[in-house]
Amino acid sequence: MRVIVLGAGMMGKAIAYDLHKHSKLENIAIADKDKKTLQSAEKSLGLKDIDYHKLDAEKIEQVRQAFKNYDMAISALPYKFNYMLAKTAVETNTHFLDLGGNNDIVKKEFSLDKKAKDNNVTVIPDCGLAPGLVSIITRDIVEQMDTVDYVKIRVGGLPVNPKPPLNYQIVFSPYGLINEYVEDAMILNNGKIIKKKSMSEIETMEFPKPFDKMEAFFTSGGCSTLPHTYKNKIKYLDYKTIRYPGHCEKFRTFLDFGLAQENKIKIGNHRVSPRDILVTFLINCLPTSGRDVVLLKVLSKGKKNKQSINIDYTMVDYCDDKNDISAMMRTTGYPTSIIAQMISNGTIKERGVFCSEEIVPCKPFFDELKKRDIIIKKNKANS
Repeated sequence: MRVIVLGAGMMGKAIAYDLHKHSKLENIAIADKDKKTLQSAEKSLGLKDIDYHKLDAEKIEQVRQAFKNYDMAISALPYKFNYMLAKTAVETNTHFLDLGGNNDIVKKEFSLDKKAKDNNVTVIPDCGLAPGLVSIITRDIVEQMDTVDYVKIRVGGLPVNPKPPLNYQIVFSPYGLINEYVEDAMILNNGKIIKKKSMSEIETMEFPKPFDKMEAFFTSGGCSTLPHTYKNKIKYLDYKTIRYPGHCEKFRTFLDFGLAQENKIKIGNHRVSPRDILVTFLINCLPTSGRDVVLLKVLSKGKKNKQSINIDYTMVDYCDDKNDISAMMRTTGYPTSIIAQMISNGTIKERGVFCSEEIVPCKPFFDELKKRDIIIKKNKANS
């Protein structure tokens, strides 16, 4: 099978690296519109048997011609591209995966289901960390219980050595970060899907040293399709982002000043978007490198054979210094690569559009994570 990864940034590199290391694919390619980004990826990966192509995702005819040469395409581009890429992939009989990031885009991708089935194509949005890895953990919970009272998902990508004032470093697109902080969070509550304001309802969480007490608050996107998939199986489900204490209050000040607005305002003789200004400041002022860690907790309670049980999942995953792969790259890119390989080797045979919790088998997925030293500790106890 021949696979093309769109986007030569951090996540695209991680996906390509894992595909190269763990699969027996006939051909792996990375495409990006920026020549310097491609050259940087080639130098960073140091893998000569990966092909590097210049490709502009905004030029759909260019994308169409490229897709005709591959059996599978994986998008590591900003979410705004994913619907058109998925649509083009279905038309060219190319399997398609992406990292998600926006509920409305994912919903549009599901409108391609019939044509994907007709064209013998598998499309899976939301294959990364959250949604993605946490979605498959949620499936694992549902499969172990007769009824589920709650699932509470907590995830955060953080610097190992935080620096004030925000104690945060850029581990993925700052536009994506702002989107998570601005759009409403979706919560499943007794059969109803309700909205909660992002950056609200801060709670304290405890992790092993050196992290100790952290904060978590509502953000958008992490649940994605889970409230719809499990509307009749889970009574309560939510998602919160983990940060160092104080981050939420400080960042929320930017939003209160309107710095996340996309509508342009006039400054002198120029019209600019406040969000573009905020992103520029974040890129200029926040670290973009340095050792990082991904913290995860998924807490659940339910019943099995009329016995109340709690199943909790914990992950603390650090960057791979030897191969210069961040923890966020590992925990986002590797799950995507694993799912792609499941399509390639026939573990996933279904055709159409699916969310990861519908189609990815739990045990084989977790076994593959272990091979990559991504360890998720599961604690199951009667309550």
